[in-house]
Amino acid sequence: MLCTRLTNARFLTMDPDRPVAYDLGIWRGRIVGLDEAVTSLPAREVIDLQGATVLPGFIDAHVHLAWTGFKENTPSIAGRTRIDDVLAVVEETVIRKGSPGAWVSIAGYDQRALGRHLTAAELDRVSHGHKLYVLHDSGHGCVVNSAVLDLLPAGIPHDSGFLAEGAMGAARALRLPHSQQELAEVIGRAARTCLAEGVTACAEAGIGGTLFGHSPVELGAYQLAREQGLLPLRVQLMVSADRLRPVAAHEADGIPRALDLGLRTGFGDDRLSVGALKIYTDGGMMARTAALSGPYEGLEHTGQLQDDPEVLADTIVDGHLAGWQLAVHAIGDRAADIALEALERAQRLRPRPGVRHRIEHAGLIRPDQLPRLARLGVSAVVQPNFLRCFGDDYAAIMGEERAPWLYRGRAFLDHGIPLVGSSDRPVTDGSPLRAIQFMVERASASGQVIGPDEGIGVDEALRAYTVAGAFACHWEDSLGSLAPGKRADLVVLGDDPHRVGASRIGDIEVVATYVGGRETGKSAPGGAF
Repeated sequence: MLCTRLTNARFLTMDPDRPVAYDLGIWRGRIVGLDEAVTSLPAREVIDLQGATVLPGFIDAHVHLAWTGFKENTPSIAGRTRIDDVLAVVEETVIRKGSPGAWVSIAGYDQRALGRHLTAAELDRVSHGHKLYVLHDSGHGCVVNSAVLDLLPAGIPHDSGFLAEGAMGAARALRLPHSQQELAEVIGRAARTCLAEGVTACAEAGIGGTLFGHSPVELGAYQLAREQGLLPLRVQLMVSADRLRPVAAHEADGIPRALDLGLRTGFGDDRLSVGALKIYTDGGMMARTAALSGPYEGLEHTGQLQDDPEVLADTIVDGHLAGWQLAVHAIGDRAADIALEALERAQRLRPRPGVRHRIEHAGLIRPDQLPRLARLGVSAVVQPNFLRCFGDDYAAIMGEERAPWLYRGRAFLDHGIPLVGSSDRPVTDGSPLRAIQFMVERASASGQVIGPDEGIGVDEALRAYTVAGAFACHWEDSLGSLAPGKRADLVVLGDDPHRVGASRIGDIEVVATYVGGRETGKSAPGGAF
């Protein structure tokens, strides 16, 4: 007897051996068969999906759950375009905090909306004795007031209160880490947001680091969230390379740096596991810190690397030698050069053909870099919603020649490079369906078409959020398609992305989400495994 049979639906399986089905049977959280294999079997529960379209649950291969959860509960200045209006919101928030000397966090900061960065002096006028930390929406910078600047170690660079990359990390380090309980609660909040958009599995893009880490014992917060029933979807944790330290391992192991006990990619189970080692090489385009080979249009600089190129390359090589899958953050083409050269050196030193290293973002990839990516067998983990939301700005700062190279689609596929969809939430909209729409249309929110030759088909875009996401996370044996033996993670849609016009894909309703064969619903509290 089946636990559940789902019927009267169009199942788009993403399995080339059986692309479409109409009945699906579930037993103990796994798919046991399709159509004639299950239609006549008795079931404890038969659910009529009333003609809906069902896909494998979406896999978001690059998210920041804790940051997302915190941002949802943090006062925001998003949408303000006047400095005085921003300062008024900050002052109102500070007054509500009450206790002088406390830290006050503000979200929603983007200097582009204001025409320039806020300054420490301006924040000083409304701080009332508090320490102000205004986080840039990109996550690659912040603005602080003088009370924070005065606490920073000597030599930390800042531009009138704006701190970028490592300097931002120095400011974060001044604050006490969040408690595991607080982290577990915000992780759960963000996970429910993911579920409402059809995401059933994700890769958390960097715990424990100086840029995006929230605690030196952050992994424990995810374990706590799971134990308390707050983690309703499958999560793979990328560990920040900041956590590596020299080890005196046996010479035969060839491991120069490692996590304690040699923990590496693959530890855990189908619900919570350790994934790739996250290595940052540059910043972001919103903050103008992505490392380019030529200057930004209208500016005289080319962004910045996170460290000396040799240090970055050595970290990549050491992570490879220690047995990790690597997720190398490289947005600009100069950063991609460093990543590719280091990965090539790493594979020469110790060939690992099945490791599936990843380039996170791959935001600006030159034509000459495409064959190198293909030869290395790395996946390109892109964020299509960046261009949907910020495409007009990105195209302008790249200029006419480089704009078509932004967040590619077709070129990656044509070169045999796995194209993986993700959101980088909360940097921008996390909806997979809206991202899929952009991958097909290549149109920003204003209607500007960016790199039209990089457009791909609907099925190819769906694969980026299912099959390719599973492959990038080493989940292909259990997730990514609807086939017997795989886990019953499903998203039920109000329409078929193939059958609506491309411009309507992002508006398709997510009717329900199933994880492990159980419907989680749009506001389920979690624990549905």
